Amino acid sequence: MAGYKVDDESEEWHELLKRSALAVLYSRANRMKKTITIIGKMIAGLVIALVLFLLIVFVVNIVCNKMEQGKIESYGQSVTVDGKNMNIFIQGEGEETVVLLPGYGTVAPGLDFQPLVDELSPFYKVVVVEPFGYGLSDSTDKERSTENIVSEVHEALQQLQIEQYIVMGHSISGLYGLDYVNTYPNEVSAFVGLDSSVPSISEKKIGSSIIRTIKFLKQSGLARLQVKLGDDPYADLSYDKKTKEQLRMLKHKNMYNSTQLNEAEMMYENFKAAESLSFPKNLPVIFFIQADHPVTDRWVPEHHKQIKDSVYGQVVTFDGDHYLYRTKAKEIVEGLRKFMKEVR
Repeated sequence: MAGYKVDDESEEWHELLKRSALAVLYSRANRMKKTITIIGKMIAGLVIALVLFLLIVFVVNIVCNKMEQGKIESYGQSVTVDGKNMNIFIQGEGEETVVLLPGYGTVAPGLDFQPLVDELSPFYKVVVVEPFGYGLSDSTDKERSTENIVSEVHEALQQLQIEQYIVMGHSISGLYGLDYVNTYPNEVSAFVGLDSSVPSISEKKIGSSIIRTIKFLKQSGLARLQVKLGDDPYADLSYDKKTKEQLRMLKHKNMYNSTQLNEAEMMYENFKAAESLSFPKNLPVIFFIQADHPVTDRWVPEHHKQIKDSVYGQVVTFDGDHYLYRTKAKEIVEGLRKFMKEVR
């Protein structure tokens, strides 16, 4: 009888254990279900918050764009090129003319070049060209090949009856300027590079996926937010408060516009096309460049190579960043005037 009793108790004990195990599993499943529900609600909340954030950024960008349109002030004069308006800023009445061409993405060359223009204008007539997509100039759907850009700049100068001049180009305009002096050799009296690009140090090819991402940043308003959260490149410079505000608004207007994005897409091909070009032997060429490039140690040597066959060639280095004309304007003009006196 005792044996049977132990068996009965054993069966009951196992049944109790099974029920306890099931209860524990049920409890765990319940807790997991609640955890998943909470996580799901958190994710949904984050998605809703993100959508609301993007919506706010989008609306703020539209409102700010509308407000800024009425606050942007005109400067310079407009000329018709290829049926569109190109803005040209002119200062100074010197007998000799300097044509200033901007680097890639310069939001408003007529304002951005002001420190250099102020130093040049007592001695030269200074003509700042704002290519399509820059400053107050119209945008264009025409391909941003070097050939088209050079042709448009030349047409603008022809409209203004400017026939003889020094070409001074910053950054990517070193590439366009190289083509320009070979296309119109009888009009250009010298070339001046301001930390100018060289064909042998090519930009990387920009893929369509990157362009789509940049377009999204522009259209969504995130590009405006990016600028707002980033450092102000003009904060510690000599521009007056009004000019800084105009530059800020024009940056929002022109940054990542379709014309400049097409120029970025074409950049690799434009560099490749320039590899076969060199400066005319008898053309005076002077480069004002940064001594220590942050990316490549080939910067100074490659500029020297560009003028190795030039009768009148010189490289001047400065301790400074890519935008030397903002901080070294006086030294650049002094160097240019001395160079031009020597070559004459």
